[in-house]
Amino acid sequence: MKLYFLLTLIVLFFYLIFDSKKAMHMLQQNWYNEGNRYCKWLFSNFDKALLNLDLLFIVFFFFRGIPLIVIVVLVYLFLYIFKKISRSKEQSKKPLVITARVKRLFVTMSILYILCALVFVIKFRDDYLYIYYFILGLLVWLNPVILLITNYINIPVEKCVFNHFKRMATNKLNAITGLKRIAVTGSYGKTSTKNILNEILNVKFNSYATEKNFNTMNGLMISINNKLDKFNDVFIAEMGAFTRGDIQELCDFVKPQYGILTIIGTAHMDSFGSRENIQKGKFELIDSLPDDGIAVLNYDDEYQRSYKVKSKCKKVWVSIKDKNADVYASDIKLSNKGTSFKCTFKDKNESVNLETKLLGDANVYNILEAVALAYNLGLTLEQIEIGVKKVSVIEHRLELKKYGNVNLIDDAYNSNPVGSKMALDVLGMMDGKKIIVTPGMIELGSDTYKYNMEFGTYIAKVCDEVILIGEEQTKPIMDGLRKEKYDEKKVHILNDVKLAFPLMQELRDGETYVLIENDLPDIFNE
Repeated sequence: MKLYFLLTLIVLFFYLIFDSKKAMHMLQQNWYNEGNRYCKWLFSNFDKALLNLDLLFIVFFFFRGIPLIVIVVLVYLFLYIFKKISRSKEQSKKPLVITARVKRLFVTMSILYILCALVFVIKFRDDYLYIYYFILGLLVWLNPVILLITNYINIPVEKCVFNHFKRMATNKLNAITGLKRIAVTGSYGKTSTKNILNEILNVKFNSYATEKNFNTMNGLMISINNKLDKFNDVFIAEMGAFTRGDIQELCDFVKPQYGILTIIGTAHMDSFGSRENIQKGKFELIDSLPDDGIAVLNYDDEYQRSYKVKSKCKKVWVSIKDKNADVYASDIKLSNKGTSFKCTFKDKNESVNLETKLLGDANVYNILEAVALAYNLGLTLEQIEIGVKKVSVIEHRLELKKYGNVNLIDDAYNSNPVGSKMALDVLGMMDGKKIIVTPGMIELGSDTYKYNMEFGTYIAKVCDEVILIGEEQTKPIMDGLRKEKYDEKKVHILNDVKLAFPLMQELRDGETYVLIENDLPDIFNE
């Protein structure tokens, strides 16, 4: 009987490794439980995580001997085939990345399960077989919780790994003499502004910017250790934050001389707690700049104008509404081919006409802030004009592209109250049928309902058809649509964004533009 038990352990372990990938995926998307994000996900998705077919282990308690062994093998083979088929139909927006940290988690978790099984093997008794299987089945069912425990166990190891790579990155930064260090933060527009600035500065300098949305300490360390080169003149670091102190920690590490603050909004209100905390958290960048540094700020953002900056650095204000700003845009013209505007530098009374493939006022702000810093770093108007013209469209940020016979305005990366309104303004200027696909906005704290309902009222004024993703999470948008007496026959509610693509083809009528506003991570799937 003991031999049969050992053989079934192989089946059990194989299934466990397969099934663990789902929980590991959720842990990774929840920043390895930083800020208890994974704990909150487990609590709010108890049915997904634990009320599932893994509960079949309960039947093990009612069988004995060889029939029990057969039942165990059949149950886990069935669960494997069932979940394999189910998951093959799922489309992960951001699949699990098998990093070194993930591998370490798998090893630690495997050791925990092997130790448990080893105890049963050493103390094996035929008449206790059903108890062994019941306990092992219980542990497999509790795997999402076991993974959380494993994550805690690995904290000392992760700290050692973290400190090692941080030392490497610090030494590399300090070894590059004369390196201009720039940091970009804000609630929205960080990645776009960083990329725009990098392309403009590369007209004159050898500039390197952190990749994608690598804006945490780990992301910065990876960028510096793997990509920053001793021949670089400029390093641009995007900085993100969930709570106060996050930006300060990144600034203590990078020690930027120049900083750009895009806009202070309501992103991550849940973790910050208040708009005031967001304001103070984002200004940690500006306050950390040296006295001979330069800060680029948004004059149209009341939360930036009202803040008293502690640093004595030079402040450069940009605006698209007020000509009292140091750098301002005027004569803004939008088309489905891009945006053009006149950029004026007030101190020297100089102007340059700029053209870009990017769409919308949000990108005008991003370009203005990048241009303002580039100008103060010595680029000529001609170099700035060349740099802006060559700025490439940023993936999933008001990116205009074709999907069959439909024109997609892809703003799927992230959504916020300011950006969503601007995206609708871009859709509104298009000449043709207008459709929106959206699951709404998240992480806005107690204001989530309010902002999504307002979003619904804006949608009603612009869109000919509405495709909502997720019946529960889009109820506030639906309330906004009803407030504007929008025709509910033109509202289509789906639970999977994949289904929106064939539907938009059915709804197409002549020249059709579809705005994809936000694409929530897999952890928010209904």
